[in-house]
Amino acid sequence: MSMLVIKGDYRVHGAGPDGDSVRFYPDNPELWKRVPGRVRHNRLGGAQLRLDAVDALETHYRPRNGRELHQPRELGDRASASLLAWLGFTSVERDEHGVVTRAEPERAAGYVFTRGADIYGRCVALAGRGEAPGRSGSGVRVDAELLRQTANHHQIAEGMAYPTYYRKLFWDLREALTEEADAAREAGKGLWPSDETQTGAKIQGIDSLTEDVVILPKLFRRLADYFALNDGDVELTGFPDYLEQREDRLFVISNGQSTGFGSVVDVTDSTVRMNRPPTDLVFEEK
Repeated sequence: MSMLVIKGDYRVHGAGPDGDSVRFYPDNPELWKRVPGRVRHNRLGGAQLRLDAVDALETHYRPRNGRELHQPRELGDRASASLLAWLGFTSVERDEHGVVTRAEPERAAGYVFTRGADIYGRCVALAGRGEAPGRSGSGVRVDAELLRQTANHHQIAEGMAYPTYYRKLFWDLREALTEEADAAREAGKGLWPSDETQTGAKIQGIDSLTEDVVILPKLFRRLADYFALNDGDVELTGFPDYLEQREDRLFVISNGQSTGFGSVVDVTDSTVRMNRPPTDLVFEEK
């Protein structure tokens, strides 16, 4: 899988990194222009990364016309701490809003492999630390061996995040991450002992969604959006129709079906469950 390599450093002071997103500053900010799509960056070139194939529990998600929500904090905070420690940051301190007020070192050297930006202007990337395997601005063929040297692989292997695949990720990298996710689940690492994505999560109110229920963050976000649209009413009768309205398209690997997100989500009274594991799905980017 050929990807653009960009060298630079990670910086977290003044930002609120979580378990699948962090700020990256290229040595040459002009390289952002070579990333398909538009990467939004600040005047120094710093841009937010979205770790490809990785979906950590939400620590600050705001639905449209709704208040900021989060998933169970302990697991979300562990995922964020795991990512920052792997990148090389120590003694990280945050304020009450989750913004980093102190971290050592101020910068951590690293690199990214990327093929594009998402609709929010985030660079979708595989994130490495230290010296890059290739010249900045060049194309590098990323295989499973190079994947194992990224934060993406680390977060999945340690059970700090769910695997969530999108179409641009090549099949060999997807299979390598699936193997790691399955091993983490079987070993009971990280979030997996608490996961209710397929067993069924009982949603009794907003508090149960934010404090108790551990589910795939993409499903959490859709539930949060749905509740905000219904002014906080947690009646789930209309949730399947809402998912159809959102038109999230995906491909089911095991049966080769192209379908909508609603087809893999079952609702029974106040219980929501996915009838396919996240590793069996490949989502279309919007």
